[in-house]
Amino acid sequence: MIRPTLSPEVAGALADGRPVVALESTIITHGMPWPQNLETARLVEETVRSASAVPATVAVLDGVLYAGLTDGQLTALAQAEDVAKLSRADIAACMAQGRTGATTVAATMIGAHLAGIAVFATGGIGGVHKGAEDTFDISADLHELARTPVTVVAAGAKAILDLPKTLEVLETLGVPVLAYGQDAFPAFWSRDAGLAAPLRADSAADIAAAHRMRAGLGLTGGQLVANPIPQQDEIPAATLAPIIAQAQAEAAAQGIAGKAVTPFLLQRIFELTEGRSLTANIALVLNNARLGAEIARELGAARDRA
Repeated sequence: MIRPTLSPEVAGALADGRPVVALESTIITHGMPWPQNLETARLVEETVRSASAVPATVAVLDGVLYAGLTDGQLTALAQAEDVAKLSRADIAACMAQGRTGATTVAATMIGAHLAGIAVFATGGIGGVHKGAEDTFDISADLHELARTPVTVVAAGAKAILDLPKTLEVLETLGVPVLAYGQDAFPAFWSRDAGLAAPLRADSAADIAAAHRMRAGLGLTGGQLVANPIPQQDEIPAATLAPIIAQAQAEAAAQGIAGKAVTPFLLQRIFELTEGRSLTANIALVLNNARLGAEIARELGAARDRA
């Protein structure tokens, strides 16, 4: 079994039983321009450290899978060109070819689990795209949540998706979806998607207990913690709805499909909100990093008590 190469910081934390939180790398390579991408990556990592946990950014560099990057590696990745966007389907080929790739939710979950990391904080998961009944465009993130035992903290699913169908698929796959501190399912930039969350959790201890119980029952897969964006940072769903609709109409008119859809939509929404969507994105990622660290600490505390 191939194990990720660990940064000295992550290796020391895992050896000592200290809490570790995995972080994805596509936000660095595909989500923001230089140098804001590096500044944000450093800020997210520092947020995890400030919450008494250790960050482990996952990426493939020159064919090597890493869980935890040094600052030099983080800087190089932020400036790299022609970086692959990796999911379950292509991570092995990228490594075999000695290429560099950034990990999506699915690939980050794989890397985290191989490294022995139980908690992963991200922005939002992928899901069922609008029109999927014709295109079959459904993110691999959903199936990864059903098979890999990692607790994923996200601000719900991306608002550009078909959220009712996304929740339906998660239920069919047996993935627990726990809204943090509220009954409504959040929609990335917005606190309320207008949908009831299947489950609710009001503390990091409750989430950690559910994680341990799933392992005790021998259930496969992880769980999704839907952590709403802080109220002061949200863009209400009613404000976003016409903007998202315009961006989706433009994508359809230009024949944009497959992996190109999400980056196009996010860029157009950024332009149409005059940058407000990116500001909200950074706020929700930091919020998820803090909660991820709390959950990782609770898992460690329970292990110490056992």
